[in-house]
Amino acid sequence: MRDVFLPRAREELWELLEKEPQAGIYAGGTDLLVKMHSGQLNPPCLICLERLNAFQGVRDDGEEIFIGAATTHSRLMADPSVRRHFPVLIKGASVLGSPPIRHMGTIGGNIVTASPAGDTLPALYVLAADVEIGSAGRTRRVPLRQFITGPGTVDLRQGEALIGVWLKKTSTWEVSHYEKVGRRKAQACAVASMAALVNVSASGKIENARLAWGSVGPTVVTSTEVEAALIGESLTSDTFNRVAQLVEEAVSPIDDVRATAEYRRVVASALLVRLASVATHFLHKNVSPVNSP
Repeated sequence: MRDVFLPRAREELWELLEKEPQAGIYAGGTDLLVKMHSGQLNPPCLICLERLNAFQGVRDDGEEIFIGAATTHSRLMADPSVRRHFPVLIKGASVLGSPPIRHMGTIGGNIVTASPAGDTLPALYVLAADVEIGSAGRTRRVPLRQFITGPGTVDLRQGEALIGVWLKKTSTWEVSHYEKVGRRKAQACAVASMAALVNVSASGKIENARLAWGSVGPTVVTSTEVEAALIGESLTSDTFNRVAQLVEEAVSPIDDVRATAEYRRVVASALLVRLASVATHFLHKNVSPVNSP
């Protein structure tokens, strides 16, 4: 029988981590408890973050928005500030697991699990998210793409815990899109996914683009070459078909029980090609991707 600690203040958490450096930390537990049940993890005790107010909810700090690590996906999706400024993150969270998973699972858990298939991660990459990490006596803030170091591995040192995520408010993106391909329409782990932010000029030229693919590499894949190849080009299928070859070169998928590496490579490039029609639809109809089918 394991002890389960429920700290109510940061100081209490840091003290617990000093005494129990091998403790399993969780909030919703949708990843940790499954791994414990399967025998992948066997921590001597558990620390639950759900009573730590500092790790909960969304805070608007003017130029930035802070999302506590223990904020559930459902709470994140309901927040008006996140919906207004970061619809690509809402879209990613909305297809994560099932409603019960979204009610229990947290954004911090999705980050620390560091699965290449994590549905919030491509969105957080294109949003240039930073993470705030704390320990006794200090905090540090690092870009998410540096924090996630490999599949299932993050830069958390002994005595540290993920406090939350920082997102900078930027100029409005005309196109904000997330799409994933899975073996089922619902509750499916992504075979491949893509988050995209695009700005388009009045003449239909692509002015800026941020793109990130999930499930096609050891971590989320980004490519400055693909993004640069789109800048100044027309928002047409021909443009995206021409650039799609660069996507196949940028990704490094593997074979597993869900799909072959070659299939993932093709799907990753196809997701970019599909973005042309998706983006055109959003621009012509002025429809938010959060509400689109």
